[in-house]
Amino acid sequence: MKSLLLSLLIVFLSGCSTFLKDAFPGQKGCYLLFNMKTQEIVKETGTTCRERFVASSTFKVPLAIMAFDSGVLKSPEETYKWNGVKHEIGGWNSDQNARTWMKQSVVWFSQELTPKIGEERIQKYLKDFRYGNQDLKGGLKHAWLHSPSKTEPSLKISPYEQMEFMNALWSNKLPVSPRALEITKELIFIETTPGGFRFSGKTGSNSYATKDVQLGWFIAHVSKGEEEYIAVMNFSDLRPSAEKNYGGPRARAKMIALLKHQKLW
Repeated sequence: MKSLLLSLLIVFLSGCSTFLKDAFPGQKGCYLLFNMKTQEIVKETGTTCRERFVASSTFKVPLAIMAFDSGVLKSPEETYKWNGVKHEIGGWNSDQNARTWMKQSVVWFSQELTPKIGEERIQKYLKDFRYGNQDLKGGLKHAWLHSPSKTEPSLKISPYEQMEFMNALWSNKLPVSPRALEITKELIFIETTPGGFRFSGKTGSNSYATKDVQLGWFIAHVSKGEEEYIAVMNFSDLRPSAEKNYGGPRARAKMIALLKHQKLW
């Protein structure tokens, strides 16, 4: 009996290893799963876990914390008026509040916030959060948005640093008001999964030289009862992809597939 159980365990672990190994076809990438209860990395796969990439819209998570802590945003319902400039993503072409900003990843709302918070305060928050390379030289409205194929300075962060930032957020260890942390956590809640896990997170999308060569991010918090994890997914296409979706939603789909495989969905 013991021999049979051992054999089944070996088969399961082998299958899991193969599944993770094949997570990045035609790509380079990283997947991290961190157990917040034990403060240990449960799974690490990929070649880019220590490499920094443009933060893209994952920057909206620390930006929300900054906005609520500084008082630039008073509540999740506070509305900013759309200026009438048409955007490719139709949902951006209307007035927005913090909830719709996060849900629809509205870039122009972020660009309204950063000047109001101010470069000096944002720079201090980035330092206090130990957030990536803390580089705002690419511009107060664009530092986190530049294409990874460009040479201008960018706000960059590695998957490991994303993991550490999210762990600090969900452990309430960032040096800001508890209210700012709680509102931000509420804003990035996505759904309760079929298995009863609370699933929260944020996408990040960017593109290299062409739109069909994408950079994708997804950073997440997954919890149920005494189980609590931080998960990070990052990938870069090494060749044009046939997938027409943005990199962030593709990264989210990859993560969900892995979480399902690990019985965390």
